Amino acid sequence: MSSHKNIPHPWKIIEEGFDPKRVKATESIFSLGNGAMGQRANFEEQYSGETFQGNYIGGVYYPDKTKVGWWKNGYPEYFAKVLNAPNWTGIDVWINGTPLDLFLCKSVTHFRRELNMQQGIYTRTFQVEMGDETQLEITVKRFLSMDIGELGVIQYQIKSLNRDCEIVFDSFIDGGIVNQDSNWDDPFWNTTGNEIDHGFSCLHSHTLKTNFEVCTYAAVELFDTENNLIATHPEGSVSGKKIHLKHGQYLQKGKSCTLLKYGGYVNKMNYPNTPLDLRAKEIVAQAKMAGFDTLVQNQQAAWKSVWDTADIVITGDVQAQQAIRFNIFQLNQTYNGKDARLNIGPKGFTGEKYGGSTYWDTEAYCLPFYMATKAQAVARNLLKYRYDQLDKAIENAEKLGFSCGAALYPMVTMNGEECHNEWEITFEEIHRNGAIAFAIFNYVRYTGDTEYIPEMGLEVLIGIARFWAQRVNFSHDKNKYVILGVTGPNEYENNVNNNWYTNKIAQWCLTYAVAQLQRTENDYPDDFHRICEKTTLNLNEAKKWEEIAGKMYFPFDTQQGVFLQQDGFLDKTIHPARDIPPEQRPINQHWSWDRILRSPFIKQADVLQGFYFFEDDFSNENLRKHFEYYEPLTVHESSLSPCIHAVLASRLDEMEAAYAFYLRTSRLDLDDYNKEVEEGLHITSMAGTWLSIVEGFGGMRVSNGKITFNPKLPIAWEALQFKVIFRGKIHSVRVDRKGHTVHIEAR
Repeated sequence: MSSHKNIPHPWKIIEEGFDPKRVKATESIFSLGNGAMGQRANFEEQYSGETFQGNYIGGVYYPDKTKVGWWKNGYPEYFAKVLNAPNWTGIDVWINGTPLDLFLCKSVTHFRRELNMQQGIYTRTFQVEMGDETQLEITVKRFLSMDIGELGVIQYQIKSLNRDCEIVFDSFIDGGIVNQDSNWDDPFWNTTGNEIDHGFSCLHSHTLKTNFEVCTYAAVELFDTENNLIATHPEGSVSGKKIHLKHGQYLQKGKSCTLLKYGGYVNKMNYPNTPLDLRAKEIVAQAKMAGFDTLVQNQQAAWKSVWDTADIVITGDVQAQQAIRFNIFQLNQTYNGKDARLNIGPKGFTGEKYGGSTYWDTEAYCLPFYMATKAQAVARNLLKYRYDQLDKAIENAEKLGFSCGAALYPMVTMNGEECHNEWEITFEEIHRNGAIAFAIFNYVRYTGDTEYIPEMGLEVLIGIARFWAQRVNFSHDKNKYVILGVTGPNEYENNVNNNWYTNKIAQWCLTYAVAQLQRTENDYPDDFHRICEKTTLNLNEAKKWEEIAGKMYFPFDTQQGVFLQQDGFLDKTIHPARDIPPEQRPINQHWSWDRILRSPFIKQADVLQGFYFFEDDFSNENLRKHFEYYEPLTVHESSLSPCIHAVLASRLDEMEAAYAFYLRTSRLDLDDYNKEVEEGLHITSMAGTWLSIVEGFGGMRVSNGKITFNPKLPIAWEALQFKVIFRGKIHSVRVDRKGHTVHIEAR
């Protein structure tokens, strides 16, 4: 086996050398997606070493029954599993009767993976020596079409280097796939049929319980050294839940042959009235007519269109440049805004962990990226997703004892129902409601789309305000409203009273809801009356919301002049995170939960998250005081944490710290900071990486309908360039040591 190394490159992720211990991690990093489906970078051929197989379809899930030793009222009935779908990518290869398996080969040399982010194409090349001393050179190219959401393409080429040999390609679809994280080891899929027809194969299946109907299809063509199509039909067969298409080919020394495989998924969500196999055959016919080279050109053109508005150019720092493009690339692979039913899961299409497709991450971190780099309709779809699930949010609140249209959006969801199965999150991390309201404000502020609130947003704001109004308690001792028994963004504190961030965003939600009621009544009276009737809104409710907001309690320490993260925070032994021995980091992998809860250490920005959202409420002096108090206590063991610190450090002109936070957030997966990348990538935090550059170093702000920039370059960078789409116009920003320019063009 050869040594393993990663090669810095501004447009590519490059891995050289084969290391079996790194296979699962690099399967995550080289993952592919196109918004409709995605897959980990598993080897196409057989591999007997450690691997984490993964193919995923947008919106397809399984409600895995919750596994707990006890039950509480309101507890979610299931944990939504992002389903490992039938695998269409498999191509087992037999050389003189022996399977090609990199884990068992006599030697593997010249191993190289390359993910070309500019073009959306993944390439793997290597040379192997088999047990019988046959030497081969293999080149595999793969991509998921950004034009045709159901189409993926694999080009698998084998060249014999030292002798004639007999090659057998066994291209297969495997329907016997299971999730690694199944609670009860239940089967998630039921296979209902299969078809083999002249180089085309498909497997019909549906998910149990949710009954998503899916056709997994594949078609193959075999070409000789001169790229001539070999006019033989593959041998088709079925074994268990696998469909096989086999090609045999005698290969002379120095010659090559190439298997071209088209595959993907067609499902009833998108084609309710069309036979799925017929649609799959249409896609294959379209792909074959175009040919591999044309499909590649189309892929390159589609990605060029993405990069034209989304690219960020950093001069003088290749590590930083590679990292931001990797983050932007993965965000665009995960979500493109074409389907309002889909959302942005924390692992995207790269792994099973966390389940669900929607967290508060979407509103708090991802929305700004999509607002600024895509058409306005894309961001609007993200908000519409929550509006469409408002009835479910009201049901979720009812299960916990709330009434009269109070809405509690789920911490984790696929269809609007709560499906997160940790009580301290499900019941207590209610600040998520605030992020959804803030996203409405952020969207309107940025786009100027004032019609969204009377059309959809106000109903959401009313439901959220009703929740906060019922969730508070009035403390006669404090003569203030308090919020008890919560978990803030810092999940290393559970069941606390008066988490400052939660109280702050609750107060803001109530105030904002009242303001939007008044604005809608004045500017859109017909909508106002429609909404009041639909929600049975009593205007005395709004007066109560104002009262609660005006009397909200915030824990504060007068001696140090800082807001406290929650009541009793100073009862802890306060000391900085730098005191933790390196061998005990991350603490969530080395400490007991009891020890973590008693420590002062903060998983992610909590109080500082509030200072980020509501920066206009605080002076720089106040921000600095809180940053210097809380940052040393923060261990950043949430992927969502360093980006917020990067933005705030930039605001404070702490550029060395801002740059360090940027590198941590941007290279979290590439450098595997938390030693968990094999489980999948941190997709939603990648949007935070974009924030750390555009809002942090770029200093972008929106106020009173205008966009401004106050850029500050890290010392390691010579120049920075980025674009944002603001109210129909592209703003191109360039920053260097001489200053900055903003060029505006109509889109």
